[in-house]
Amino acid sequence: MRTSIATVSISGEFPEKLSAIAKAGFSGVEIFENDFLAYDASPADVGRMVRDHGLDITLFQPFRDFEGMPEPHRARVFDRVERKFDLMGELGTDLMLICSSISPIALGGIDRAAADFAELGERAAKRGLRVGYEALAWGRHVHDHRDAWEVVRRANHANIGLILDSFHTLSRKIDPNSIRSIPGDKIFIVQLADAPLIDMDLLYWSRHFRNMPGEGELPVVEFMRAVAATGYNGPLSLEIFNDQFRGGSARAIAEDGHRSLIYLMDQVVRQEPDIKIPVPTMPERIKAKDVSFVEFTASPDEQADLAALLHTLGFEHTARHTLRNVDLYQQGDIRLIINTEEEGFANSSYSVHGTNAYAFGIQVDDAKAAIARAHALGAATFAEPRYPDEVLIPAIEGVGSGVIYFLDETPELASVWQSEFEPLSSDPTPVGVGLKRFDHLAQTTRYDEMPTWLLFYSAIFNVNRTPMVDVVDPGGLVRSQAIESVEQGRFRLTMNGAENRKTFAGKFLAEGFGSGIQHLAFTTDDIFATANALKERGFQALPISRNYYDDLEARFGLDPDFADTLRDNGILYDRDDKGEYFQIYSRTYGEGLFFEIVERRGQYAGYGAPNAPFRIAAQRRLSRPDGLPKG
Repeated sequence: MRTSIATVSISGEFPEKLSAIAKAGFSGVEIFENDFLAYDASPADVGRMVRDHGLDITLFQPFRDFEGMPEPHRARVFDRVERKFDLMGELGTDLMLICSSISPIALGGIDRAAADFAELGERAAKRGLRVGYEALAWGRHVHDHRDAWEVVRRANHANIGLILDSFHTLSRKIDPNSIRSIPGDKIFIVQLADAPLIDMDLLYWSRHFRNMPGEGELPVVEFMRAVAATGYNGPLSLEIFNDQFRGGSARAIAEDGHRSLIYLMDQVVRQEPDIKIPVPTMPERIKAKDVSFVEFTASPDEQADLAALLHTLGFEHTARHTLRNVDLYQQGDIRLIINTEEEGFANSSYSVHGTNAYAFGIQVDDAKAAIARAHALGAATFAEPRYPDEVLIPAIEGVGSGVIYFLDETPELASVWQSEFEPLSSDPTPVGVGLKRFDHLAQTTRYDEMPTWLLFYSAIFNVNRTPMVDVVDPGGLVRSQAIESVEQGRFRLTMNGAENRKTFAGKFLAEGFGSGIQHLAFTTDDIFATANALKERGFQALPISRNYYDDLEARFGLDPDFADTLRDNGILYDRDDKGEYFQIYSRTYGEGLFFEIVERRGQYAGYGAPNAPFRIAAQRRLSRPDGLPKG
């Protein structure tokens, strides 16, 4: 599969862009004219630089306002094209993009435009070059790929073809199946971009809010299925205009883009098995059954404090690793590990972030398949030295340089808790306060990184995404979106994107020096019995304002005694037409880590989002008098 990306899609100086594109695994690059003009090197030197990175120049773009120009402008346009042809020869590329005209003096008419392209085809043929015509969604006369194709068809020249761009088609809600009737050899290149659904001016939407396929809400898979049905087997290229991408890490965005193309085509080939575009083979999306464990790293001194907090939550110290300074705490089906090794990756994570939940394990059907799919999608393998006979659990790097482990029911992985841990308790799964299993994990990251990690999880695992929710914090807005197992699994993970350090989530990022797991949620079958058991163990719930409970009683028409019971136990409450949701929060630990206990009744599927502002307000009150980060 030949992959390409436009230089405009990522940040940095031109050499930095090329390096990031090559390292991400792309085979080609579109040279965006402004990037070339801003770089002080000859066209020949630029071409050599591209090839030295192992890349092809798939496209030189854009050339604007070509077709339908009246004289004397028409003659000047052809002169300008000839100069660009000279430039292309020096760069070493044979394809140029011409986008449909937006000039106010351009004349309409399919035949007029076709005549211009027929003449251009003759000029291009003399130089061994090709020209692709693209319909801009905001073009003056041509803004639909069907009209652009009719221009190309009537021009009837081997050196003139069509360029398709998913954004220009899908933003105007044009049926992508109309592409299926276009001959694949007349499509010269396919550009791909996704975008969130926003009702705004098409040009502004395109220039600021595009993102990678799979990160938005446009039907890019259906678009690409239609392209594949034509027999097209040329490059797939990304053209992304996004304000956040322009300020982000060039390498991270390039890697994200390459992953998005592989994931896109993996989806397409499973629905269009006869496509001609060669696609990397990989296992199907992995079924994530549940969170198997969460591992903390801490210093020996801080371990006692964290263990004491876990004790108030009902966890018992049940086992210790036979070879490492690693302790296992359990309750129900929940496993929590505290790693106090003084060398290795866990210790490095502690050195950077302090005490933190740096790793977690996911129970899957096939750990080898999970690793294979993750590798095919560009995920980095995690491995560190092991003792002889120590089980090697397959793992990859995740959010914030954390670790994701894969476990399955194969004998070696299924027995790791028995083979590597020495029991300290006669009861390996203590009842504690009635906590049963993980309900969800919550990872906090910068908002501009959030689409990358949502795509990461969605591409590897068979999960669905819930709609994005805006959480109002007194310090700003936090965006939250959940991913959930599709096939009756219990794996749930929420991603929270912070835009500044004034929010509670932003403070966690600033003081913890990066993204990571900020809170862990556990389920109970009886929140009130659990609340009583927590009190007996000395657990201190997050104190919620009385005003919250007064409003709660009025809003839901709760019985006053029931509302008083919620208040007395620090339990937050939500309800929808499918069920009820109860929440108890711990106070924060360290740089903003906290725990949540939930009970779901009926078919309630949310995460108590209406309660988030009140939880945040309570956390900020306890953190500092002004609620602002330190420093």
